[in-house]
Amino acid sequence: METGLARTSFSAVAPPGLGIPSRRAEYLLVIYPYGDLQDKLLEAQQQFSTEYGLQVTVRNRPHITVAAFQAGEPMEDTLIRWIQRICKHFNSFDLTLNNFSGFPPHTIYLRVQDPQPFRDLMRQLRAIDDYIRSSGCPPVNLISRPYLSIAGGLTEQVYNKAMPDYSRKTFHDTFHVDQLVLLKREHAFDACKTVNIFRLQPDKIN
Repeated sequence: METGLARTSFSAVAPPGLGIPSRRAEYLLVIYPYGDLQDKLLEAQQQFSTEYGLQVTVRNRPHITVAAFQAGEPMEDTLIRWIQRICKHFNSFDLTLNNFSGFPPHTIYLRVQDPQPFRDLMRQLRAIDDYIRSSGCPPVNLISRPYLSIAGGLTEQVYNKAMPDYSRKTFHDTFHVDQLVLLKREHAFDACKTVNIFRLQPDKIN
């Protein structure tokens, strides 16, 4: 099962003006469903593993990725400040998960019904992409097609067996997004750790 981060190699990189290379870490900016919905999603992931005989490995809580990137440790405080500034001016919103789809031949996921809030976030986060590129790191992966993974890293055989079953299943649930969470890990097989939580602005009342 995937943990939400692609397996990548880590190389030393120095931000401009620093003579000592710093090791890159992987970061994810995510949205966590919570409460009964989180339990429902964990149950769906476990059910998939049981039905198709998959070995469950260490993974993160069910989440929707907003952005993924690599950065050196000296950059972390600056990135946190910039993301905080963006979130202070971004309103919370409702998010609906609606039925299953897939990325052949490896991932089955729940669709996000309305991606518009993510597109708005992407526009705001481009400034962070500029900073990360200028520091010699790969471009930020800003997610334009958000989804919540139920099962990833599948073999083609398992995917082809499961996808027809899941295309007939129904799932519909809505939750309110009022924060983003920044996760980090140092190596490809590490579990992610929480770096910071960014609160969004409350909905405006007309």
